[in-house]
Amino acid sequence: MNRLTRLAQCGFLAGICAVAQVAIAENPLDFGSNIRTADPSGHVWHDGKMYLYTSHDEECQPDFYMKNWHTFSSANLVDWVDHGPSLSVDELVWADNFAWAPDAAYKNGKYYLIFPAGTGYKDRVNPEKSTKWMGIGVAESDSPTGPFVDKIGAPLWTEPYANDPSLFVDDDGRAYLYFHGKDADYQVIEMADDMRSVKGEFIKMDMGGYEPKMEGPWVFKRAGLYYFTMPENNRTLSYYTSESPTGPWAYQGVIMDSEGGNNHHSIVEFKGQWILFYHRWLDRNSTCHRKQRHVAAEYLYFNDDGSIKKVERTETGVSAMD
Repeated sequence: MNRLTRLAQCGFLAGICAVAQVAIAENPLDFGSNIRTADPSGHVWHDGKMYLYTSHDEECQPDFYMKNWHTFSSANLVDWVDHGPSLSVDELVWADNFAWAPDAAYKNGKYYLIFPAGTGYKDRVNPEKSTKWMGIGVAESDSPTGPFVDKIGAPLWTEPYANDPSLFVDDDGRAYLYFHGKDADYQVIEMADDMRSVKGEFIKMDMGGYEPKMEGPWVFKRAGLYYFTMPENNRTLSYYTSESPTGPWAYQGVIMDSEGGNNHHSIVEFKGQWILFYHRWLDRNSTCHRKQRHVAAEYLYFNDDGSIKKVERTETGVSAMD
C-alpha cells in the first residue's frame, strides 16, 4: 500500500469518526433509558466529571406529582451514567410529594443536595381549596452520587412557601441560598457553616427596578463577576450581573427565548467550555401522547465585556468533550 493510499484511507476513517461523533451527540441528552428528566443542576467536582442533579418526571404524571431526584455523571457530556434515585420523598418525614428542582454543593468534605418538597393538593379549578405547601430541605452524602440523607428531618424554614433552590458557594466558602418563594422572589439567605441551617435574615436584593415573575434562579461567578440567571416569566431565560452575590443587580437581557412550557436551567464550565443545561417539552415515545420534559444542553459563549451571547436550541446539542 503506497503512502497516498494510506493517507486517503486515514482521511476516510477520520471522516467516519467525525460523523460518528456528531451522530452520538444528541439533544435531549441520552441517559440510556426513556427516563423523563427536568430542572438540571450541573456541577463539576474534584474528579473532573460533570454531575447533573435532576428532578424526575414520572410518565404522564398528574400536575407535577414527583417522587424522587436522580443523579447522572459523564466524563464527556455524551456518555452518561444514571446513578439512580439519590433521594426520595419516601425517605422524608416532613413531605410526601413535589420532588421538584434540586441543586447541589460541596463543602466541609461533604456533598449536599438541596431540594424542594411538599405536601397537600393544588386545586387549579378552585384555588381557595388548595392545601399545597412546599419547603426546602438539605441532605448530605460522602459521595457526589449519593445516597443523600436528610440529617435535619425538617425544611430549612416553613415561611415563606418556597421551592427551586439554587445554592452558590463563593470563593471564601460562604454559601448563599436563592429560591423561588411566594411573595418572596429575589431574596437570598446565607447558609450556616455546617450547611444544616440558615443564618441571619432573608435579604431582599436590589434588582435595579426590574422584577418580572420568575422561578428557578441559578447563580454563578466568572472572572470576578456574579451572574443571577432565571426563567423570566417562567419561560424565557434571562440574567443580571453584580459585583456581589447579594446585589445590587443590573438586568442584562435574554439568554434563551421561550419554546413554550416552563424552562429550568444551570450554567457551568466544563473543560474550559461553558455549558447551558435546560429542559425541553417534547413528545418522545410518550404513552399518553403529550409533551413531557427532557434535559438538553448547549454551548454557551461570552462576549469580551462579560455579557452572554444568546443561545439557540439545537438538535445536536454538545459533542463529546474528552
